[in-house]
Amino acid sequence: QVQLVESGGGLVQAGGSLRLSCTASGRPFGSYRMGWFRQAPGKERQFVAAISALSDATYYDDSVKGRFTISSDNAKTTVYLQMNSLKPEDTAVYYCGRHRSSSVYYETNYDFWGQGTQVTVSS
Repeated sequence: QVQLVESGGGLVQAGGSLRLSCTASGRPFGSYRMGWFRQAPGKERQFVAAISALSDATYYDDSVKGRFTISSDNAKTTVYLQMNSLKPEDTAVYYCGRHRSSSVYYETNYDFWGQGTQVTVSS
């Protein structure tokens, strides 16, 4: 079974930056796309960004375009989410997932998830 581990969350002031990391156990991502979702208390898990290990194509939710950047390492074992110009509304638990099929924008199209890392942005 694939294991995903997120790290890098924390408390930051509005306008600040954080970089999240997600490391996959076992083999590299291969042909899989990897994505970041976030979930605030009482709300549904929401798509943030995704990346293709093969093509390096990236996908972003409109709410983070121009502020967040998703990337992966050369070995394709770790995916990063660089978050700049953070806003209080970015506060959530951020999850890394492995995409399995179809659109990257929907939670149901991912088959493995990490435990999440908390990001809190104060105003």
